[in-house]
Amino acid sequence: MQNERIYDMWDAAEAADKKRAIRLCEKLNVLLPEAEEERLAIMKELFGSIGEHPSIMPGFHCDTGKNIQIGKNFLANYNVSILDRAPVVIGDTVMLAPNVVITTASHPMEAEGRRKHLGIAKPVTIGNDVWIGANAVILPGVTIGNNVVVAAGAVVREDIPDNTLVAGVPARRIKALS
Repeated sequence: MQNERIYDMWDAAEAADKKRAIRLCEKLNVLLPEAEEERLAIMKELFGSIGEHPSIMPGFHCDTGKNIQIGKNFLANYNVSILDRAPVVIGDTVMLAPNVVITTASHPMEAEGRRKHLGIAKPVTIGNDVWIGANAVILPGVTIGNNVVVAAGAVVREDIPDNTLVAGVPARRIKALS
């Protein structure tokens, strides 16, 4: 498939990326909110790029961090996980509610591929002015447009056009937004 990346989960370079991200996330998660300069320095080291005014609450986790590009005015509330084995591009003024999961990673449907420790990663893109509600899951390969609201608990497995509210499992269009 286009933009699909197949990788060995036990590869030494993959493992090193994950360990690096775990260490940096742990440092970020224990810093007090007042330690703004330290928090920003860790975010700059962790992510591929990050815009102005980021806010990441404790409990944040990611696979590598370096595949994540974040725009300005970003909020990741408590316990957000981003599995970024492929690029995750997040626009400006995006809010992720508690327990949101964004995953680029999946595994083969055939047992043989899973026995070989294979992972399959597809990029995720999130536009500007997006709010993703609590416990929502964004699956690999999804593009979310601008001015989108993903309701709490939704599972997004298909692209979402601009100016749309989606909800449910799987997520479906509820109404247009202005």
